[in-house]
Amino acid sequence: MTRVVASDDPMIDVARLDEALEAAVVAAEMRDEDELVAAASGATGLVVDVNTPVTARVLDELDALEVVARAGVGVDNVDVKAAAENGVTVTNVPDYCTDEVATHTVALFFDCIRNVTGYDRDVKAGHWGWERSRPLHRVAGRTLGLVSYGPIARRVRDRLRGFDLDVVAYDPYVDAETMADDGVEKVALAALYTRADYVSLHAPLTDGTRGMVDADALAAMQDHAVLVNTGRGGLVDEDALASALERRDIAAAGLDVLREEPPADDDPLVALDNCIITPHAGWYSVEAREALNDTVAENVRAALAGETPPDRIDPDTDWL
Repeated sequence: MTRVVASDDPMIDVARLDEALEAAVVAAEMRDEDELVAAASGATGLVVDVNTPVTARVLDELDALEVVARAGVGVDNVDVKAAAENGVTVTNVPDYCTDEVATHTVALFFDCIRNVTGYDRDVKAGHWGWERSRPLHRVAGRTLGLVSYGPIARRVRDRLRGFDLDVVAYDPYVDAETMADDGVEKVALAALYTRADYVSLHAPLTDGTRGMVDADALAAMQDHAVLVNTGRGGLVDEDALASALERRDIAAAGLDVLREEPPADDDPLVALDNCIITPHAGWYSVEAREALNDTVAENVRAALAGETPPDRIDPDTDWL
């Protein structure tokens, strides 16, 4: 029987995959290359989460492998070029959680903008008073800056219609006319950091985007600015962000993704009262998890049957 190995991750429903594929699907911890090679030896299919390192070495050693199915959107943990060289198909699930991440982004923004979590902590600690908050500002007339203008960013824009925000966006792959049709102004990244009161990160993690929000970017932002990251933790220089938040160079940050997940006990961001952190949960809903696993199963089934999977990553195309 065909053997498929899946990351031992709660978002991957092994029983659902097993039933859908009519294959032997087993879960295993694959936190590094050695664990992955040992667990997936002889497997024809591999289902991975974002923390499973599918490197060139792994792909070279797993000579029976036919498909790597990323149970999520980004494939920055998969060497797509090396997979192609080894005749391995790579797939992802591009749109299973667009609504959820957009909604989570907006939730983080309003938590930061209105200091909801801060007030909650105060009240539960026995303190009652609006004046204990840092200065809060009216939303109407402010500017939202979207870094990357893909499906999730567009859904965030839709969610925030009615709040009288100006919207600007940076995305080298989307033309100004397309943005203008949506009521969005295309701007350079440096201009976005300077103009936006609220900055929302949705870019994929690549060599070009890693650390794009660095000390200089944070210094360019306004002191009342709010930064939200539901994209990838590596987009942000977290040491620089912690310093900016401590100095109140920006007002607050809402993070659903971190450079290291979960964060270390001594991570300075965890101790900051103006930094809201959620456990990479932006994707989650019951419906999204079901859709994720159903799509992963279809991608794997198609690849193993010699068909082109619906969500195949083309290694010759800059799919980002």
